[in-house]
Amino acid sequence: MTRKRPPKPTDAELALLRVLWGNGPATVRQIRDAVEVKQRTGYTTVLKTLQIMTTKGLVVRDESQHAHIYQAALAQEQTQRQLVSELLERAFSGSASLLVVQAPTEKPASRKELAEIRHLLDELEES
Repeated sequence: MTRKRPPKPTDAELALLRVLWGNGPATVRQIRDAVEVKQRTGYTTVLKTLQIMTTKGLVVRDESQHAHIYQAALAQEQTQRQLVSELLERAFSGSASLLVVQAPTEKPASRKELAEIRHLLDELEES
């Protein structure tokens, strides 16, 4: 039996997920306040987006308190893997090497990032 993955989050949903991954479970107001720093967003817009995300399985809602608390249903790494997997198949025909070669040409990697990539490649070679 295959496990159904939640659908790919939209850009607006990813913005809310980033807040939840960075700050942990939060109320609608806390999430809106965090998003407001980068982009003007209304309370009802955040609430409606969170309700849709709950239905889609992207977040879970704790209704035990007066103000509902939302948290991401999946860890950040799981969502990133899902997005990369889809990108890999759609844009690079499943070729990880094409993805890795193309990524730093769009936005050059820092020395630290390149060192992390080398370290990861060394670990992958050893396993």
